[in-house]
Amino acid sequence: MRAAGLLDGKVVVISGVGPGLGRGLALQCARAGADVVLAARNEERLAEVAKEVGEIGRRAVPVTADINDHAACERLAETARNEFGRVDGLVNNAFATPPLKDLTRVDLDAVRRGFETNVLAALHLTRLLVPALEETGGSVVMINSAVLRHSRRTFGAYKMAKAALLAMAQNLATELGPRGVRVNTIAPGYIWADNLKWYFDHLAKKRGVTAQHIYDENAATTDLGRLPEPDEVADAVVFMLSPLARAVTGQCLDVNAGEWHH
Repeated sequence: MRAAGLLDGKVVVISGVGPGLGRGLALQCARAGADVVLAARNEERLAEVAKEVGEIGRRAVPVTADINDHAACERLAETARNEFGRVDGLVNNAFATPPLKDLTRVDLDAVRRGFETNVLAALHLTRLLVPALEETGGSVVMINSAVLRHSRRTFGAYKMAKAALLAMAQNLATELGPRGVRVNTIAPGYIWADNLKWYFDHLAKKRGVTAQHIYDENAATTDLGRLPEPDEVADAVVFMLSPLARAVTGQCLDVNAGEWHH
């Protein structure tokens, strides 16, 4: 599946570019016609993804940055403007998972650090790019999580942060709508990428079963009987960034193969 042409001539800034969804976001935006500014802490990984974008025929500018560092975020925003003269889209994909412990036991300082990365850092980067997005009638997409849809034990601190991110996105949609900027949210569940494959291998060894058995157990909870891959989640983001979603703002789209209905 290709969304060729949907983002022709556009420039998209993507934070949290890793080997899974971050890479998928960069490549799918490029395949849709966009040039990209890629941000992450791992310089080597950024270079690898930037090279792949170049092989598609689009331009990628890697910026080594920790989004918790205000100066680094300012440098990221400045680089995007200086290199391309415009910004049409921002995808806030960087995140941190707080300790997976019950709320009655979790370390509160760790919870605060999770809020810093998942919510406040995303807000800061968005604010920095609002003037550029306003000039182009641009779009912001927050990458959230299916943790919004359940209240399982040990996920409380993570759900708190992601619920706050959703509330922030909805309020930003109201504030920025009159300025021509749309703000939406994508909420994926499990994404079938390297990190999840490693985790399923770990669970399989712990339980004495195959990794395929773990996959099948989890896939059985979805309507489609499988787990989404990075490109499939990224395609939903491309849609939200594109003119096809020009009347869509303040919304949260679940991309989970039907695991949760909302």
